[in-house]
Amino acid sequence: MGYANGLLCPLGKQPLLSFGVISDVQYADIDDGSSFLGVPRYYRHSVSVLQRAVKKWNQEKPKFVLNFGDIVDGYCPKDQSMVAVKKIVDEFDKFNGTVYHMIGNHCLYNLPRKDLLPLLRIPGHDGHAYFDFSPIPEYRFVILDAYDISAIGWPEDHPNTLKALKVLQEKNPNSDKNSPSGLVGLARRFLMFNGGVGKDQLEWLDHVLQEATKLNQNVIVCCHLPLDPGASSLAALLWNYDEVMDVIHRYSCVKVCMGGHDHKGGQSVDSHGVHHRVLEAALECPPGTDSFGHIDAFDDRLLLFGTDRMKSTEMVFRH
Repeated sequence: MGYANGLLCPLGKQPLLSFGVISDVQYADIDDGSSFLGVPRYYRHSVSVLQRAVKKWNQEKPKFVLNFGDIVDGYCPKDQSMVAVKKIVDEFDKFNGTVYHMIGNHCLYNLPRKDLLPLLRIPGHDGHAYFDFSPIPEYRFVILDAYDISAIGWPEDHPNTLKALKVLQEKNPNSDKNSPSGLVGLARRFLMFNGGVGKDQLEWLDHVLQEATKLNQNVIVCCHLPLDPGASSLAALLWNYDEVMDVIHRYSCVKVCMGGHDHKGGQSVDSHGVHHRVLEAALECPPGTDSFGHIDAFDDRLLLFGTDRMKSTEMVFRH
């Protein structure tokens, strides 16, 4: 049995699970603009993309929705940040089910963690935004906090802020720490708008993957920042993506890593057979176009059904 968009349903099976996906809405009540690379950005239209996504999800009835972060743009006037975040959260809440949010750099430009995490109902602890959940026995979703070690979001004197500033000082010689000028290859990731995963989170990840292995679960790792150079611009990667992947590669349970942040999207399969899928941004949809989707999960693959700019993708697991 096939699907209209060319993806194949494996042996006519029904999916074990379906869930919705969207990334980088980056709403702001400001005129359209562009990225530093000159790519158009449609700040007001992005909420319309989200509204159409929610309407479609409510028709398709996925079990939950994953939002991969950056719901409000950094150019949002700061006296409007709280209102803008609440506006987008309210739109997500029109979905008839649970929405799991990740935090991105643009979220943290607008609100500190102490205000942001409760608004997004992120079940973290001590200001951290990593957690996991198992919606069905066969699958576990691991949500990473990409800005655990970060110069944005934490108080200025927080140990994680100080660690991040030390990384940037050592790795990026530019006075503007968001500039990749002079940085070559993988070093281009050491920018202030990226971040890293701390030691405690790495240990937690290892523990979660041990447990998932015992339960014979397929694991999907979700992170605002991409985790593989083959799926992303080098300037968009998690600072210590290599350390995270070292943990992930110890276990065969992780089948797919998904992310946002790099608005053009991307896809790769790494040397261990783990699929990496970076989602195309809602923000960069011209009026009348969309970027969202839903994923059907089977025992041996994920099928992403994208809308417009979000490319449909089949991810068959290596057993």
